[in-house]
Amino acid sequence: MKPASTDLSPFETVFEGKKICATRLENASGMHCLISNYGARLLQWHAPDRDGRMADVLLGHDTIDDYLKYPETFFGATVGRVANRTSGAAFTLNGKRYSLAANDGKHHLHGGPEGFHTRVWEVLSADSKHIAMAYTSPDGEGGYPGTLRTEVTYTLDDTGALRIDKRAETDSDTPVNLTNHAYFNLQGAGTAENHRVQINADHFLPIDAECIPTGALAPVGGTPFDLRRPAIIADRLAADHPQIRTARGFDHHYICTGIGLRSVAEITDPESGRTLEVMTDMPGMQFYTGNFLDGTVPGKGGLPAAFRSGICFETQYAPDSLNRPEFSSIILRQGEVYNSRCVYRFGLAP
Repeated sequence: MKPASTDLSPFETVFEGKKICATRLENASGMHCLISNYGARLLQWHAPDRDGRMADVLLGHDTIDDYLKYPETFFGATVGRVANRTSGAAFTLNGKRYSLAANDGKHHLHGGPEGFHTRVWEVLSADSKHIAMAYTSPDGEGGYPGTLRTEVTYTLDDTGALRIDKRAETDSDTPVNLTNHAYFNLQGAGTAENHRVQINADHFLPIDAECIPTGALAPVGGTPFDLRRPAIIADRLAADHPQIRTARGFDHHYICTGIGLRSVAEITDPESGRTLEVMTDMPGMQFYTGNFLDGTVPGKGGLPAAFRSGICFETQYAPDSLNRPEFSSIILRQGEVYNSRCVYRFGLAP
């Protein structure tokens, strides 16, 4: 297989007077990632299969121009201030009502059209093992109160793990729910429906017709959502279940078992032998099977980003937490520090 290009120029430009650049991380085994300060995002991740052949296991674009043109895909981006959906594009905090941009029907999604995924982040430090970036969101940006400074650090180690650390501080109470929106395809091409997935969760959040949580906490037992043992995604997608029909697949939040940094999901591609472990200290994870990809956006290699060609494991707090007092609070108070960690670790099946 042709080795990945080391030319970073397709991912470099000047946008709104700020320089967009790319940084290559590489470990001792030759696994490597490409990280952009546009949206603090993952551009590429080249991992070996059982025969040692490298392939890029992330959906995305071939040039930075396409990332700028199609921001709504969120490919590999850091999403904030508030990931996932906020119903009615509004919330109340400290007795005041705040209106947000409605970019998902009448709802607010992933920080809105001016979210963190569209911002050029400041590179604080970078070398072949890590890159640290920061973005300061001013008071009122996107409709959110308070000036919020966020830092994201990517670190690639020699075990095949990419650690993503997020930190935030505010000068006024504001909601914060950050995640990474990488789309994985462990084959490197084609559909992701033949991946085998295990999610360590006993409950999930059912959604309504507009993909907003109903507020119920549903047990996974006896449903296609029971992934406590490995299952082929396609088999579960074929189930005649109202929640699968509503979302056209999986687009649901799982309440993950345990607390602290722990393993919450394991994915295997039987064809290549690649495996992916997801670890987080967040209470939950959104499992999304690329149901809204429709081939209208260009992907890598000149091919369209097709329906279900990638899957996401977005570690975060529950969607619509701002309007659901029964869910965990995502309000960061002045003087507090938001910290979260997600680890994606690649390996090989025995």
